[in-house]
Amino acid sequence: MKSDKNKTIDISAEEGKVYLANCLNADSDLSLDSITDKTVMGDSFSLMEKLPRGFADLVIADPPYNLDKEFHGNKFKKTDDDTYAVYTEKWVKAVLPLMKENASIYVCCDWQSSSALYSVLKKYFKIQNRITWQREKGRGAMHNWKNAMEDIWFCSKNNNYTFNVEDVKIRRKVIAPYKENGKPKDWEQTDAGNFRNTYPSNFWDDISIPYWSMPENTAHPTQKPEKLLAKLILASSNVGDFVFDPFLGSGSSSVTAKKLGRHYCGIEENPQYCAWTEIRLQMANEDKSIQGYTEGVFWERNTADIQKRLKVK
Repeated sequence: MKSDKNKTIDISAEEGKVYLANCLNADSDLSLDSITDKTVMGDSFSLMEKLPRGFADLVIADPPYNLDKEFHGNKFKKTDDDTYAVYTEKWVKAVLPLMKENASIYVCCDWQSSSALYSVLKKYFKIQNRITWQREKGRGAMHNWKNAMEDIWFCSKNNNYTFNVEDVKIRRKVIAPYKENGKPKDWEQTDAGNFRNTYPSNFWDDISIPYWSMPENTAHPTQKPEKLLAKLILASSNVGDFVFDPFLGSGSSSVTAKKLGRHYCGIEENPQYCAWTEIRLQMANEDKSIQGYTEGVFWERNTADIQKRLKVK
């Protein structure tokens, strides 16, 4: 029995049958109208061949990393870099026709597979940047540095892409406040402290990965935080745009897209993960909050108390 405070979603596929009824599959109508705001259950490679061409404004891809990993019955086995590059090229070629001409794509990876991914992505896209984010948690190592970072490659089909920098500023404490004519210059004075909204860099140290007491948390072994997805979606799409995820997992990209007023579609092979996705999508009907993102601003990690105080005021 888990604690009442433990919000982790961890029902079985059998328990989630009622939710799976909301999902599409390979035999469904996969026209644009049908896939809009839907989860498609099945193999990504075969399903992408059936999806409409040129519908996605933004693709968020979180493929299995080149590691030995078990995903509730599905195993991914580590290979050499060349073999992983072949795997990457296969799904990139499948997703490319689904993207609009001005679309962007973000591809998640770990440090070991980052170079293999880059070698493929540069052949098909314009590389705009590499984001490195701090996972905060990570397994300790006795004979190496603790692995607590992951990469995200930011690419576009051409240089005419969406980037809403004002929507992804981060609020930081002002260490040495500067005043002009006695008034704050480029910062805000509040009862909870002095803050400045700063332009985002490609190093993100403000992300907390989901944990047991957070409503977004699932038992998925590599779940991405909604806050991280929110940054990608807000920066590289507009309200009403279409976000596509070919490796949906427990649904973080679809759920976050829904909360931010975007259309979405994701493909996931594991029925258990599809059920978790549908549970979370239903929860988003009532709760559109995103941890660490309040009133249009991203906050530094461990500032929940400050956010609450300012919101109450």
